[in-house]
Amino acid sequence: MHPHYQRGATRRRLAAAFALPALLALAACDEPVTPGAARAQGSAPPPAVTVLTIERREVPITSTLPGRTSPYRVAEVRPQVGGVLRERLFAEGEEVKAGQPLFQIEPAAFEAEVRRAEAALARAEATARAATSTVARYRTLARVQAVSEQNLENAEAAMRQGEADVISARAALETARIDLAYTRVTSPIDGRTGRASVTPGALVTASQANALVTVTQLDPIYVDVTQPASALLQQRRDVETGALRRDSAADAPATLILEDGSRYAHQGRIQFSEVIVDQGTGSVTLRAVFPNPDQLLLPGMFVRAEVEEGVTDQTLLVPQRAVQRTPRGEPMAFVVNGEGVVEQRILRAGRAIGTDWLVTEGIAPGDRVVIEGLQRIRPGLRVTVTEAPARVASAR
Repeated sequence: MHPHYQRGATRRRLAAAFALPALLALAACDEPVTPGAARAQGSAPPPAVTVLTIERREVPITSTLPGRTSPYRVAEVRPQVGGVLRERLFAEGEEVKAGQPLFQIEPAAFEAEVRRAEAALARAEATARAATSTVARYRTLARVQAVSEQNLENAEAAMRQGEADVISARAALETARIDLAYTRVTSPIDGRTGRASVTPGALVTASQANALVTVTQLDPIYVDVTQPASALLQQRRDVETGALRRDSAADAPATLILEDGSRYAHQGRIQFSEVIVDQGTGSVTLRAVFPNPDQLLLPGMFVRAEVEEGVTDQTLLVPQRAVQRTPRGEPMAFVVNGEGVVEQRILRAGRAIGTDWLVTEGIAPGDRVVIEGLQRIRPGLRVTVTEAPARVASAR
C-alpha cells in the first residue's frame, strides 16, 4: 500500500473515534429533563451550623500584670559594741527566731565593767545612807539649838548629793549590763539567715558599715506588680459609672503564675497602691502580700499576677473560635437572625476572659452567634441551626 494512502486512512479512523462521543453528548442534550433531576441540580440543602445564644453574665474582671517578689522584712545584723568575735552560733541558711543568738563577742571586758559599776553603786549607796543618818541627827540637835542651821543645811545638801550619786551609779550599772548583753548578737526578726561576712577571731566595732549577716523573712512575701496608669484610670471610671463593682481596691484578691508557667497554690491580696506614677514607664506599682509557707517564692523572682479588678454583670462573652478578622483587621462574627439567615457583625472586643472575648459593641443579648460551620457560610445565606448548650460559652 502506498504510504500516503496509509496515513490518510489512519486520520479518518481517528476522526471517527472523536466524533462518536460528541454525537452521543448532543443526543443526551436533546433528552428531556425530569422535574426531580432539575431540583437536584438547581438547589442544595442549607448548610448546618451550630450557634450559641449570647446572654449577659456576671463575671470577675481580672488583669494579668508583671511583677517581682520582694522579702516581707529584711534585717541587717550589726554589732552594737566592739570587740573580738569569739563564736558564730548559727548555720548559714537556717531558719532563726527573733531573739535567737547569732554571734558571741568576747565578754570579759564588759563583765569587768559590770563589776566596777556594781562597786560604784555600792559605794554611792553607803555614802547616801551616811548622809541620811547625819541629817536625821542634825535635825534632832537643831531643835534644841545644839547645831547651827548652817550645819543642818550642809548635811541636807550632802544627803541630796548622795541620793543623786546613787541614781547615777545605778544608771552606769544598767549601761554596763546592756553592753554586756550586746556581746551576744541576736536576730531581730524571724527569718532565714544568709552568708556570714565575718568569722570567729575578727574584730568588730559598734554600728560598723558591714553587716555581720542578713536575716530575711520570707513568709509571708511581697509581690510588687506594675499597672499602666491609663488602665487604673479606666478602672476608676468603670467603678464610678457602675460598670464595675468592687468592695475595695486595696484588698482585691490576686493569684500568681510562676516563671515556668505553673500556678502558685496560695492566693494573696493587694495591700496598697502607690500614689506616684513612674515618669519613665507611666505605670503605678501595686503591692500584694502572699503566704509562703513552703518558701517556694524567693526574693527577686519574676512572676505574673492575676489581679481581680471587680465584678461586672454587663458582660457579653463571645467564644474566641467564633470571632474572625475582616480584610481590614476588624473583629467580626456571624449571627443567625430570626429568619435563619446569616448576618455579619463587626465587633468591638475588649479583653480575653478564658477562651472568650469580652464584647462591648456589635452583639446584643439574645443574638445567636455561629460557633461551628463557619467555613460553609456567608452573609445572606439561609442555614439550618443547631443550638449549643450554654456551658460551651466559656471553658475556663
